[in-house]
Amino acid sequence: MKYLKYPDEDAINSCLARKGALLIAISFDGETVLISRLEDSYEHHILLAHFGIKQTDIDKYFRIVVDDGSADWTFVCPPEYKNISDRKRRITAYYNDGISAISKVLADIGYYSDIRIPKRYRRHFDVHGDDSTYLPY
Repeated sequence: MKYLKYPDEDAINSCLARKGALLIAISFDGETVLISRLEDSYEHHILLAHFGIKQTDIDKYFRIVVDDGSADWTFVCPPEYKNISDRKRRITAYYNDGISAISKVLADIGYYSDIRIPKRYRRHFDVHGDDSTYLPY
């Protein structure tokens, strides 16, 4: 796993030492982790741009905002995730893969924060008439 830090390693290490707020994007293949202090990027598409990654590639990353208390996951499962056509299977795979990847990154950086899916990202389950019982919350 390759960790890319913005604006630089010293700034991120200082933020990690004081358990400051971070913006993190983890590639779906788990190979690349982009990290920025929240105040340096504010949004995940800006974080990608800092590393010269097209902002339209945002749906190729698990995205979290983390501090010492929680890791809020921007839970947006792309319709083409792993080419799984069945919606429930696709979302379940996305959830399981995301939990794994996010947990590993949090452990690597020493943040043992709860992973949460904010309410605004859960609403799409209700919109589609899902009771979300297939998600292991």
